[in-house]
Amino acid sequence: MICARGISVSLTDLKVRNAKRREKPYKLFDEHGLHLLVMPSGGKLWRWKYRFGGSEKLLALGAYPVISLAAARTLQTDARRTMADGRDPSADKKKKKNQTETTSDAKALNPFKDVAWQWFEKWKADKDQKYVLNAEVRLNEGILSMIGERPIDEIQAPEIVQLICAIESRGASDVARRAHQTTSQIFRFGIAHGLCRQNPSAMFKPSDVLKKVKSENFSRIDADELPQLLKDIEYYSGSPLTRLALKLMALTFLRTSELIKGEWSEINLKKSRWDLPKEKMKGGKRPHIVPMSRQSIEVLEQLWIYRKNDRWILPGERANPCMSNNTILKALERMGYKGKMTGHGFRGVASTVLHENGFAHEHIELQLAHGPSDDVSAAYNYAKYLEPRQKLMQWWADHLDKLLEEGKSSSSILAMRPPVGAAFS
Repeated sequence: MICARGISVSLTDLKVRNAKRREKPYKLFDEHGLHLLVMPSGGKLWRWKYRFGGSEKLLALGAYPVISLAAARTLQTDARRTMADGRDPSADKKKKKNQTETTSDAKALNPFKDVAWQWFEKWKADKDQKYVLNAEVRLNEGILSMIGERPIDEIQAPEIVQLICAIESRGASDVARRAHQTTSQIFRFGIAHGLCRQNPSAMFKPSDVLKKVKSENFSRIDADELPQLLKDIEYYSGSPLTRLALKLMALTFLRTSELIKGEWSEINLKKSRWDLPKEKMKGGKRPHIVPMSRQSIEVLEQLWIYRKNDRWILPGERANPCMSNNTILKALERMGYKGKMTGHGFRGVASTVLHENGFAHEHIELQLAHGPSDDVSAAYNYAKYLEPRQKLMQWWADHLDKLLEEGKSSSSILAMRPPVGAAFS
């Protein structure tokens, strides 16, 4: 549509997609009364303003992006045909809705939330209580708040897409992917129990709609295999220096190259932190801070006993100044984890467990030294959230203690051999 001045006033897909929320609702107009209502929450609703029987009326056509611009125009065209036939589109829509509700009472008895809670009761049976509580919050706030009231058999794939994209927009791509997995499990449960007939989540993969996440394919065990791995590390019969390196890697989840090049000058005992310069970090864009748990400091105390000089935390053999890049990998292979676990795998396991236990995505990403690629943001962000990151790292160390107790009847992951000596003296 072109106005008198020759300026197009019709909407485009780009205008609709880029419409930003404001403090108050506002409208973007298309043609013949069709417009997009943009809410302060960020929601975008299609509305059609028309006149019938001498009165101005408003017809709701659905929400974007489930209803695209083209689909909204089609719905408006259909409504105009209804009006041309002498019927009020709003009254006609209400009549059809009542007919649908009358003929689909069986479906109405199965809102998604009811099936979800039935699935949840079965799923949580063998899970840790804290894990269950965190999962319940994510289910309630991330999924049921959006589609919980919808009859499960009426939910379509675009609604699941909208749901996980909304989660991704908060910077929680891992949580978005888990939400897709959870909804798929709920639909499968519903199909198995005759509560629904289809699984719309199975009709697409998260990679079809979510932004690509840079990933490195390093072998790693599942979280439920950690107790056995920690036990194997505790009783590793090779070099005690290697055993301590494995423990320190599990506690700090640094990259292998960052760990083995660690220097004593980087350790700040007064502040209980390890400050790695940017030159040692992947990409070399920012330094990195590792808040040290009590258990990490105890490992460092043991490593101080085995030091060969006052520079390298993990000294090397023969001509190597520091530990070889393959030392940790080969130790894991000798313990029976060839093709199953690498030094880098500790990072992936830690990320999974920390997310599942409700720690903030941004805190986890910063502790993994994931961050913005531009130099200014990288230099600024590396020291953010130190207090919650300290709590995160201490929780992780305590969690490993508990897991080791499952793997062996012992009180602590860090029951060192020989006894701890004077630290850094």
